[in-house]
Amino acid sequence: MSFTAFILDVVTDSIMPVRISIEDGIFKEVTPITVTEGESVDIQGLVLPGFIDSHIHIESSMLTPAQFARIAVRHGTTGVVCDPHEIANVLGIEGIESMIENAKSVPFNFNFTAPSCVPATSFETSGATLDSSDIEYLLKKDEVVALGEMMNFPGVVNGDEEVLKKLELARKYGKRIDGHAPLLSGEDLDKYLEQGILTDHECTNVFEVIEKKMKGMRIMVRDGSSAKDLDDLLDINANQERSRDAGQLGIIYRDIFEKGIYSPLFDFIVSDDKHPDELVKGHLNVSIKKAVDLGIDIIKAISMVTINPAYFYGLNCGVIAEGAQADFIVVDSLFDLNVLKTYIGGKCVFDGENVLFEAPEIEAKNSINASKKTAGDFDIHYDGDECEVNVIECVDGCLLTEKITAKLQVKDGVVQSDNVQDVLKISVVERYGSNTVANAFIKGFGLKKGAIASSIAHDSHNIITVGYDSEMMARAVNKVIKNKGGISVVSEDFSDSLALPIAGLMCNEDAFDVAEKWGDLYDKTVSCGCKLEYPFMTMAFMALLVLPSIKISDKGLFDGDSFEFMDVIID
Repeated sequence: MSFTAFILDVVTDSIMPVRISIEDGIFKEVTPITVTEGESVDIQGLVLPGFIDSHIHIESSMLTPAQFARIAVRHGTTGVVCDPHEIANVLGIEGIESMIENAKSVPFNFNFTAPSCVPATSFETSGATLDSSDIEYLLKKDEVVALGEMMNFPGVVNGDEEVLKKLELARKYGKRIDGHAPLLSGEDLDKYLEQGILTDHECTNVFEVIEKKMKGMRIMVRDGSSAKDLDDLLDINANQERSRDAGQLGIIYRDIFEKGIYSPLFDFIVSDDKHPDELVKGHLNVSIKKAVDLGIDIIKAISMVTINPAYFYGLNCGVIAEGAQADFIVVDSLFDLNVLKTYIGGKCVFDGENVLFEAPEIEAKNSINASKKTAGDFDIHYDGDECEVNVIECVDGCLLTEKITAKLQVKDGVVQSDNVQDVLKISVVERYGSNTVANAFIKGFGLKKGAIASSIAHDSHNIITVGYDSEMMARAVNKVIKNKGGISVVSEDFSDSLALPIAGLMCNEDAFDVAEKWGDLYDKTVSCGCKLEYPFMTMAFMALLVLPSIKISDKGLFDGDSFEFMDVIID
């Protein structure tokens, strides 16, 4: 294959006409040429390296790797670095290897990380445990390019032996180590970084970004479905306001934003989690344009999803250069980024209209081992007429939560939800055989009736449900159990669901079909009064104990700041 084209060279940050030849999927020749006025090149449009998402959980798309690839190539994505810790928490090594095998069946560059925290904590029940010997087994695989995000930052800081062993193994095998350290600072951050942890995608303000960047971390700015940190981290007006009381750091902060030099703060643009309804509309191509609108230089933004992740993870792609794998896209223009064609290994996989490969299925395995629930399973009892309770307060589009309290009425010995205060019930049902249920209260969903439930509940993926009424919560959970995993919405008037029989996380369906059903469920949730833009993903993260400040597992309400359980009812 040989042709002439204008390319974006992300090494020299320039656009130039070149002659390209490809053999065996590799760029054999990339030679600059001269194009005089009136002459044309073979390719109409601009040729860019294919985009790489350097931190994503494929399971959060609810698609198999093969189906994910089919939708991603439409948007110019040719590779990912994915952490399969969602399926690992459910099915362990078996689940990871099923993902890898399915990924091999399509022309797409899937690179995996070895999940470092399965389970994420000892305060929840998961379907599997990966110890250091399991991690070593995974790190030996060619498909595994890094140790996955080290969420157990308390374990790192406090010198947990098993945690340190996993980090040592990553260094032994020369694999990168990804981080996960929300709000970690000062000496604790120093201890974390001493272990060779190099990235972080959990920064929620530029104070975090600057400190971590100054200490040598590579910063992933997240533009996912649930967490849209790109918007917050590049909000110039808000950040200038915050900098006024920040002392010396605030001076640096003001200079960065007043002079528009914040591009160097960020190394990668990543998704982390991407819903099917958003994925059908765009992927990194959309995030690049958003970054540019917020002030990032266009070539810098493209480098954050091409050469930067390729260089960091040692991938032979991300650049149009001799010897690199011929992964590239043709776009209509640098700023519009409408994808005309996508090539992987020199072969066209998307021709502008059709994806040119199929998606083999993963054989579903039922991983839901839970009995049918009754309304009484979701009741919280108290002997009195009124009580004060601890409440999880969630914020739309943010993974962090706040601890608040509320006074609730008690009827027939059962603590009642309160629509006026928007204090609803939230429960986690253990799905792996013990059938325990933990109940608490949450504010922020706005449901006036009905309930929602899901077997997607990070990271152990027990069944989580939010509702005003215990009877509706039982119905919603039982629908998930019947479907062998998935999402459900119920009310007095209807019952609807999306079945996710692959580990309770994914299905073999096409992205457009899953997105349509997802949209239907969202609309029904809105009809129940929900005021969140991302209710299912927000609910899923209410079980992620490693994020502050208050969450819930199948074992109880959890204080993410002190890292211990807390009472629901305040005595």
